Amino acid sequence: MTAFSRELLRVPTPEAWLAQACDRPDLLLIDHANCEKKAASTALALMFAYAEDLALADKLSRLAREELRHYEQVAKLLRALEIQPQRLAPGRYAARLRRLVARDEPRRELDLMVCGAFIEARSCERFAALAPAIGGAAGDLFKGLHDAEARHFKMYLDLAKRAAARCGESLEERIDAFASLEAELIVSTDSEFRFHSGPLAG
Repeated sequence: MTAFSRELLRVPTPEAWLAQACDRPDLLLIDHANCEKKAASTALALMFAYAEDLALADKLSRLAREELRHYEQVAKLLRALEIQPQRLAPGRYAARLRRLVARDEPRRELDLMVCGAFIEARSCERFAALAPAIGGAAGDLFKGLHDAEARHFKMYLDLAKRAAARCGESLEERIDAFASLEAELIVSTDSEFRFHSGPLAG
């Protein structure tokens, strides 16, 4: 794992998942494109949810634009490789993490930012692992996206620290709760291959 990701992530991506990713480059890129769109839509949704917070909106607006630029990069590669995009059922990863998000404010805001930090941190860790493993144009793309995902992780973590300070909650306790589940989702076998899935069973 990269040094920054050790702040959150407890386990590295399993070698079995990396091998499966290299065997499924089409599916990997299609789901990656979907992830970039979801990341942009999440940032926009948070801007609407906390519309009164202009500082938060400024950061998330820039993040949404960057995520859409990343989507355009992936879409360009899909066209170059003649890979047909398709609708995929979402994996379990983000949905399971969001089950930990509190329903009531102000803790809900804290949890949403912690959740965002974990998703971005795992994306960054996977880009670092995938770039040399998969090689080619996809590897070059993942290598180029690594630094951006590191910035996104740090932005969400800073927003989580800010939310924790304002609501008087323990950031460390919320990180521990998400970290345990995130690690379980990454190392346990999954029923379908996705960018954020665990390794496929069998």
